Amino acid sequence: MRIFIAGLGTETNTFAPLLTGAAAFEEGGVFRGDTSAACEGLDGVVARQWRSLAESSDADFCEGLFARAQPSGPAVQAVYEGLRDEIVDGAPPDADVILLHLHGAMVSTECLDCEGDVLARLRRRFPDAVIGALLDPHCHMTDEMLSAADALVLLKHYPHTDYKERAAELLDICLRAANGEIRPVTSVFDCRMVGFYPTEAPVMSETVAQLTQCEDRAGVLSAAIIHGFPWGDTPETGTRTLVITDGNAELGQSIAEEIGRNLYAAREELLPSYPNLDEALKEAQEKEGRIVLADVADNAGGGAPGDNVSLLRAMLDREMTNAAVGCFWDPVAVAFCADAGVGATLRLRLGGKCGVSSGEPLDLDVRVRAVKADHDQTKLAGSRYPFGASAWVEAGGIDVVITSIRSQTFAPDAFTGLGIDLATKRFIAVKSSQHFYEAFKPIADKTIFVATPGALQLDFATLPYKHKRDLDYFPRVPDPLGHQSISIRSK
Repeated sequence: MRIFIAGLGTETNTFAPLLTGAAAFEEGGVFRGDTSAACEGLDGVVARQWRSLAESSDADFCEGLFARAQPSGPAVQAVYEGLRDEIVDGAPPDADVILLHLHGAMVSTECLDCEGDVLARLRRRFPDAVIGALLDPHCHMTDEMLSAADALVLLKHYPHTDYKERAAELLDICLRAANGEIRPVTSVFDCRMVGFYPTEAPVMSETVAQLTQCEDRAGVLSAAIIHGFPWGDTPETGTRTLVITDGNAELGQSIAEEIGRNLYAAREELLPSYPNLDEALKEAQEKEGRIVLADVADNAGGGAPGDNVSLLRAMLDREMTNAAVGCFWDPVAVAFCADAGVGATLRLRLGGKCGVSSGEPLDLDVRVRAVKADHDQTKLAGSRYPFGASAWVEAGGIDVVITSIRSQTFAPDAFTGLGIDLATKRFIAVKSSQHFYEAFKPIADKTIFVATPGALQLDFATLPYKHKRDLDYFPRVPDPLGHQSISIRSK
């Protein structure tokens, strides 16, 4: 049995002001044949899991290209095509099983379904191989993806804490299929919803438990929620449920609809409802203990630039001292701080550089407290993510982290790695929508998600879709399944 693995991923915010070019992939990580050994990011976590399990089953193992970029705007077509072709052309002709670590919401300047394109090209070249892909739940599920792949396994949790488990699940399904033990059949139910669903909240935590319970049923191989990525304008954007069974499409359809209709019934409850800046900061100042504030809309993990200073400006206006805020993407500001040196005071213009969603810049009198040439942070599943050259500055009693490589804030070491003592802070503000939660929860007495200005707006009814096939979705209309036939697909 010969197994070939590869990966290509970025989450495309089609409303974001930045394109994703070659430099973005080089910055995020490009590995050729050595991902399991050399990559400290999520591709490395997945590749090591596949290698370990494959070797324990005595399978022959081959690694191809893995390339990943920070979420942003559409990928440059020529860059995408070069990476895609390197994966397809690099697969050995005798591959029995092909496993891909994708994202599922990658859009290029000329292709709205990059994952479907990659999978279809592999299927044409390897008509008899078993092809599987590990996907982020914030993906778009397309007919081309379903037609080309034998198995599509999605992460169940958001924050995404189950990479190793889902990678093992995909490998198991594909190996059993290649050995003729099972015949995977996939069913998908369209919930006709667009939304944002952290799985820590009661409705979604119960739904994730339901997925696991469904997988305990005879003949069910995998069950998942396709959250969808609201800020990616594609024909298939939206929320769906997916079930893989062993040759039993009827069972898969029934379970997919059951899970989907349960979600649909809770659609009003699932709508995000966060306080605005004034409301959130008033609440934070009135609460006791350490408060963590989440800058939801300027989250680089959803394709935002990460340079909107609205939350910091509001905190300064309210004189919220004894605070730490980060991480802002502003390589120019970092360079000025590094040139001035630790201990220097200077007038610094921060943020507001990339487009409309960046807002206005903020001019600050700052003291440079630390500069680090190679700052990084803990990411998901124990992986690491680089910040590059970074600076800690103090302005108006607030410690601010500025980085040269764009990323959402995942963990406290984004601050402590520069020397900031979070134990002494009353307020900690992070640029992230949800992935920070697991790591910051132990040090927070209260977490407040803030409806900030930025590229990830949560009014899903008014998103300016141009490509989405069906605009009759919740919350744009109150009850789309009540007057439309349900949509179930099986493959």
